[in-house]
Amino acid sequence: MTSTVDIANFALNSLGANNISAFDENSKPARLVNQRYNSVRDMVFRQHPWNCLVKRIELPRESDTPDYGYTYQFTLPTDPFCLRVLEFSNGTLTYPYDNMTSNSGQPAFVIEDRKLITDEAIAKIRYIGRVTDPQKYDAGLIESLAAALAFELAYAITGSNTVKQIMAAEYSDKLKNAKFVDATEGAPQKIEASDFLQARM
Repeated sequence: MTSTVDIANFALNSLGANNISAFDENSKPARLVNQRYNSVRDMVFRQHPWNCLVKRIELPRESDTPDYGYTYQFTLPTDPFCLRVLEFSNGTLTYPYDNMTSNSGQPAFVIEDRKLITDEAIAKIRYIGRVTDPQKYDAGLIESLAAALAFELAYAITGSNTVKQIMAAEYSDKLKNAKFVDATEGAPQKIEASDFLQARM
């Protein structure tokens, strides 16, 4: 079964680095992986609505209300932690990820300080959860995460911008392939690697 160390070693192997046995071992590759794994994982999770990470829940409404602009506020999930809302519903109308505008013309909801704020008295969402157990990931996600980690570590491990560019292309290819497979399983949503890559080039 795949572990976080396995994913890290997939990335390190693609850079010609030695395997690690644990994130906290006393080696340069392990220290780099330990520093960057969680942030890279969350960024990859947010890049695409991976079927194995999508959850749905009716949110608990808080007794406190927003100071202005909207009527109600709801607490976002923490188990698993909500990384990105994909779909919002008031129980009757559903607002998909690419059109979350209410009939009034303003956003059906906004997210501020880990609260979902809306005029709707009921809030149901589909969201990307921070699932930390790699045994729950599908193959496309594992390959994409390993490729993204390799890209993130490329210069620190190899000192080569050329290798970093190669890893960027590899990540884009892995993500594109994962999009195709995931779409056939019922999640045909847009997937982009460009924001993640550009922020780190």
